[in-house]
Amino acid sequence: MADRPLVKICGLQRREDVLLADELGADFLGFILSAGFSRTLPLRKARSLVENIQSSKVAVLVDENPAYSVTAAKEIRAAILQLHGDESPAVIKELRNRGDWLIWKVIRAKSMDDIHRIVDACGNLVDGFLVEGWKKGVIGGGGAKLDLDPRGIHELLPAETQFILAGGLTHENVAEAAASFQPDILDVSSGVESLQGRKDPELMQHFIEMARVIQKQEPRVTSPSPLGDILGEH
Repeated sequence: MADRPLVKICGLQRREDVLLADELGADFLGFILSAGFSRTLPLRKARSLVENIQSSKVAVLVDENPAYSVTAAKEIRAAILQLHGDESPAVIKELRNRGDWLIWKVIRAKSMDDIHRIVDACGNLVDGFLVEGWKKGVIGGGGAKLDLDPRGIHELLPAETQFILAGGLTHENVAEAAASFQPDILDVSSGVESLQGRKDPELMQHFIEMARVIQKQEPRVTSPSPLGDILGEH
């Protein structure tokens, strides 16, 4: 596992933003493929955005049926399915069996009980948990910072899964957040935007530069993971 946290830029909607994030070396690029959200992409547009992109693609999905999820993931050649809703263990298991992608389950954590409940339900079915702050009435983190005990979070997450930290991250606070939570991956969306849906080149560059110099002080003990195979040399 890397000795620094990896970086995911999420909520991408414009080709120029995708190209720059890829050029800057973002490890993952996230595309929201479920309808009804401010950064939702139609599948045809999403497919055009990822042409000739080297970063690993993440299909962000919310309570979709497995057939649509598979179609959407294949459209962008996704390496990862990020499940943001109340997907059942049966749905997650079906998705695992229908592609060679990894699966991340999102936890909107208002309390440790939220983490415990979801890990208990699907901890043996997923490859990573994206833990973000809770905000009333918002499916995604809505820029809400995670306000729970980092040590407690690590104790609840299975050692063999990846810990993705999201919610309220910017280039100004990412070093402090990474030092506190020691995540495997840092996920940012609105924190690198000047306007909703429009990534700011300078903010993206500053965020990735800050993430690149962060050293993981106390790496979690993990079992071998296919994550490295997906990332390759990028």
